[in-house]
Amino acid sequence: MLQNIANIFRIPDLRNKVLFVIAMLALYRFGAYVPVPGIDYAAVQEFQKQAEDTGGVFAFLTLFSGGALTQFAVFALGIMPYITASIIMQILGVVIPKLEEWQNQGAVGQRKITQWTRYLAIAIAVLQGTGLAFVFHSGGGGFAVANPLGDVDLIPGFGVGKVLLIVLTLTTGTAVLMWMGELISQRGIGNGMSLLIFASVVSSLPALFGRVYAERGFGALAFTIAAFVALLVAIVFVEQGQRRIPVQFAKRVVGRKMYGGQSTYIPLKVNQSGVIPIIFASSVLYLPQLLVVLLPSDQDWAKSVQSWIDENLANPLSPVYIVVFGLMIVGFAYFYTAITFDPAKQADTLRKQGGFIPGYRPGPATERYLAKVLSRITLPGALFIAAVALVPTILLGVFVPGSQNAFGGTTVLIAVGVALETMKQIDSQLMMRNYEGFLK
Repeated sequence: MLQNIANIFRIPDLRNKVLFVIAMLALYRFGAYVPVPGIDYAAVQEFQKQAEDTGGVFAFLTLFSGGALTQFAVFALGIMPYITASIIMQILGVVIPKLEEWQNQGAVGQRKITQWTRYLAIAIAVLQGTGLAFVFHSGGGGFAVANPLGDVDLIPGFGVGKVLLIVLTLTTGTAVLMWMGELISQRGIGNGMSLLIFASVVSSLPALFGRVYAERGFGALAFTIAAFVALLVAIVFVEQGQRRIPVQFAKRVVGRKMYGGQSTYIPLKVNQSGVIPIIFASSVLYLPQLLVVLLPSDQDWAKSVQSWIDENLANPLSPVYIVVFGLMIVGFAYFYTAITFDPAKQADTLRKQGGFIPGYRPGPATERYLAKVLSRITLPGALFIAAVALVPTILLGVFVPGSQNAFGGTTVLIAVGVALETMKQIDSQLMMRNYEGFLK
């Protein structure tokens, strides 16, 4: 292993790419601690402490910003507006003919989609920045939105000018992160956006392990590390799992040469949708928690609604939360898999290329077979990611109370997925230069 790491730095081109990625991630982490102008930093520290103790929606949002949200830093929104915009554009590509036309145009169409994704990400960042400015200010006219985490006002002298400054800063931070992510993809190694999320979710782990040790002792820390390692192994095993569908290409003669005749396969991953169903389900499940703060705080019915949501939809150990969250993850896994892999389009592509699946005629028969296989492997993949999202949270909530928000399976799933993809790219670079790679 150490020899393989040394090989990376023996290749000038690969060494420069890796060092560039490290430098950009360090710059990102620095920006996660630079506070937005016009805020009360002492109140920010108090808010951060309360957010750690409260968990809930802030624990989820903080996960993807690497702690920048509770720091109210310039990168507080993180890269999530761009990820949200990308998912929306991918879904709209199924229902809007123009987007579907761009998807079929190759590199030219992809550039157009990327440009519109950026515009949509900026619009989402403006909306989220405005919402954060109001949520983090107390004294908002008698509504619960003024006080989601206690009497903590992060924005003294609240006014139109200060809100515009804060929204501009947060939106600019998101735009800079988009630029950094694309720069990493172009000049570094790996997917830039994914590496930024990886840095966010991994950066808080050492401090969280230390917090478990300080509050619960060595036994709780050992149990947490053991659960963490077991989860890591299970995720790697499933993430590498594939159903390989054999494909045979017919021989054809062009001029004096014969083409085709070779055999290959279509790799269908067991977890085709990755971590996206968890993000979808979490976002929908946290929506009531965000909307309930808009209810008038002096009404009894509003207090009852808020109390029910806090007990059932904000508590990871609640039976209602477990059932609803699990079912939503499975449903979104099927939904997203159906969007990203179209059996009809795949069957048509095979037919045009002269390929066929042994035992199935090209066209509708191939399409039905692919749809059946995809449906069968999606169920265990969906159940697995639902278990990843729920089981670690339940176990840690029971045996190590207070740490369930810190060590969710979502964190490990994201980290493992990004790490595996990056390692595959590094491996291809090493093997191209006759070095041994990391992955066997």
